[in-house]
Amino acid sequence: MSMLLTVFIGFGLLIPVLPLMVKQIGASPLQLGLMLALYSVIALLTSPLWGHLSDRVGRKPVLVAGLLGFALSFLLFGLAEHMIWLMYVSRVIGGGFSGAVSATAMAYIADVTGVEERTRGMALAGAAIGMGFIIGPGVGGFLSHFGLRTPFFVAAALAVGNALWGGLALREAPRDGARGGEASLLQRRSWTLALAGSLKYLYFVEFVAQFAVSCLEGTFQYFEILKIGATASEIGGMFFLSGLGAAIVQGGFVQRYVKHGKELPVLFLGMSVSGLGLLLILLSSNFWTAALFMTVFSASNTLIRPLLTSLITKQTKAGFGLANGFLSSTDNLARIVGPIFATALYQIHPSFPYLVTAGITFLGLSLLVIYRRRAAAQATLQA
Repeated sequence: MSMLLTVFIGFGLLIPVLPLMVKQIGASPLQLGLMLALYSVIALLTSPLWGHLSDRVGRKPVLVAGLLGFALSFLLFGLAEHMIWLMYVSRVIGGGFSGAVSATAMAYIADVTGVEERTRGMALAGAAIGMGFIIGPGVGGFLSHFGLRTPFFVAAALAVGNALWGGLALREAPRDGARGGEASLLQRRSWTLALAGSLKYLYFVEFVAQFAVSCLEGTFQYFEILKIGATASEIGGMFFLSGLGAAIVQGGFVQRYVKHGKELPVLFLGMSVSGLGLLLILLSSNFWTAALFMTVFSASNTLIRPLLTSLITKQTKAGFGLANGFLSSTDNLARIVGPIFATALYQIHPSFPYLVTAGITFLGLSLLVIYRRRAAAQATLQA
């Protein structure tokens, strides 16, 4: 959990300054969207490979390699003050190592939790991520006063420190196949098992949820600058408050009250309120209303990934690393499409990304309905 916390503090440091670094060199919002999408294209291709590799060689070496790769990407972006080509190189490297951290960390948690405790474990992981986004953007906004590049260098140092800590202190977990779990060696090698049966609809739900997040990330700062004249420090404060709300929901509500077998109703709730939050952001009138509406979105959307991870790892016939690798690839596919889609819509009208994405989120509820019906039919056939 502490590794996830510090990784996402590093990510959070960059949130208030990434759009400003791109804007500083005279690039358009669409350029930021392309950078975010490029990161995700590379991550889409590599995440299942990292997950599969961690099933074979262990979680620890893959996590350490991913953290060192992240450190290099942060360092290069910080050095790319007037070189847009180096910004793109940095995003390629970051995307290449993304799955080595995110997919492998979630697979590690699945390894060390039983079926009954899986939802609680994923919720605690979500709370750690939320805490990272509480601390990171606020600190990043503060560090921006010392130069826009400073948060990138601090994030690189955090990633190196995390890699050293992981290499020394992290114990290798028994993997699902190695401890006599559901997946045999043959099954772990069969990538099609990760998408078998009704599980494919859960991956589609994850796509919709992350599509909404990436659309917001690509346009939120631009929108709030236009709407209320928000500064980098205020954007950092908004992410701080929204991260606090997300951590409270994950650490207080989900891990205490969402028990094994109760994930689906909470997923319906998370998707519904997430769509509502996107619409509310359009009503921002000052810092506090923008922060409140951002928190409504983030606290509800943050429910989705841990619950989906819990459901998928309980039902998958593939290895946990491979299943989480596909889940990370689904995230990254959404992050390819979302930023370009949202920034293009933003240039037509600033409200369009939020209106359209909210509609897509509400339509995503139908995927949960289909999953519930197909899963029930599969259970009946197997009975």
